[in-house]
Amino acid sequence: MESTRCVLISTYELGRQPFGLASPAAWLRRAGARVSCLDLSREPLREEPVCQADLIAFYVPMHTATRLAVEVLPVVRKLNPRAHLCFYGLYAPVNESLLRRLGADTILGGEFEESLVSVLERLRSPTGPPNAQPEPRVSLARQRFLAPERHDLPPLSRYAHLNHADGKPRTVGYTEASRGCKHLCRHCPIVPVYGGRFRIVQPDVVLEDIRRQVEAGAEHITFGDPDFFNGIRHAIGVVTTLHRHYPSLTYDVTIKIEHLLEHAEHLRTLGDTGCLFVTSAVEAVDDSILARLDKGHTCADFAAVVEMFRDAGLVLSPTFVAFTPWTTLDGYCELLRRIAELDLIENVAPVQLAIRLLVPAGSRLLELREVREMVQPFDEDALVYPWTHNDPRVDDLCAKIQALVQKAQKNGDTRWAIFERVWKLAHKTAGLPVEEIPQEDVGVSRAAIPYLTEPWYC
Repeated sequence: MESTRCVLISTYELGRQPFGLASPAAWLRRAGARVSCLDLSREPLREEPVCQADLIAFYVPMHTATRLAVEVLPVVRKLNPRAHLCFYGLYAPVNESLLRRLGADTILGGEFEESLVSVLERLRSPTGPPNAQPEPRVSLARQRFLAPERHDLPPLSRYAHLNHADGKPRTVGYTEASRGCKHLCRHCPIVPVYGGRFRIVQPDVVLEDIRRQVEAGAEHITFGDPDFFNGIRHAIGVVTTLHRHYPSLTYDVTIKIEHLLEHAEHLRTLGDTGCLFVTSAVEAVDDSILARLDKGHTCADFAAVVEMFRDAGLVLSPTFVAFTPWTTLDGYCELLRRIAELDLIENVAPVQLAIRLLVPAGSRLLELREVREMVQPFDEDALVYPWTHNDPRVDDLCAKIQALVQKAQKNGDTRWAIFERVWKLAHKTAGLPVEEIPQEDVGVSRAAIPYLTEPWYC
């Protein structure tokens, strides 16, 4: 009997080779399926495997990936209208009604590998798949993971690279040591699916995944965990063992400000085991905005972490939601001032100066009455509840800064040069004097701060 053919499709994942394809591919192959992985962020849509597929599953871990998947869906359905269509990942269950209207047969969120195998078994059943989906829309089952299989994905050399102080680009691998998060930040897309819970990937699986990527040329590893310190013993155990096996391998992680303060004693361990930088979702320097987002930290906490990182010799890469319904022109200028005063201009990717708050389906932001009264009906094309700032000058500034940053990055301008232009534009728009930027060492080279060549987005 011919094997069931499965196609797993990723449309975008921040320039990373997607764990969300490689992991379920291993599960489906173990179950006897013939699996093709297509990463449309790095390769064109291959028609042959799509036309032959019995199961086509789109991986939708983020907003941009979901919008791109919806765009390519008509092409896929035209090539193969008979295949069972699945969407899986964070953005699948919260957009279920739309995706089902577009033809989705199965929707999976949370821990999706075991459920994808269940879908495969349904397709193999002599009676065919049932009318109703038996798998849970969201599964938080504790899984025993398999080592991801990446051999049919584009090579690591085609993904984002690390720019390091030595000026030599490094090939980057990507893995996940955990999923979900035990925190409930209102704007976070993880919360509607995981609800304050997280699940670990077994250490031997994480290390085997990294070993295979090192053999494939990886010189640096990005851990894609939403918060690497959700399970502190697990995290420290993984990087300690990793450094013992690969002492020259570097890595980066993402950790909340709150956790960096709580586990400050482990910062030295990160540095000693090869961590080049830590991404942290600071989001704002206005404590009232941080409270609305339920971030669990204050601006003073952020400043304290910056000082801790300097003492530990680590690099902090803050991310921000620069434009929210509560952002004022003066408040935006204050954000820029704090970044400069903390000597973080080179640490902040320019796109972070232009990020506008998204209110996706299922967002905890909708718990706030002021948000419910402000947003417009859900926009199925944009996959968000649109909102307009009550001060049109703020929306105008956001649009101008987004255009400025996009153009400057295409031109290869330095972070300092882009920040300076944003600084001048923001102060002029706010009617404030355009003072000198309050920062020392303005000649610091961008290459002195390690960063990935594809900026953090969403």
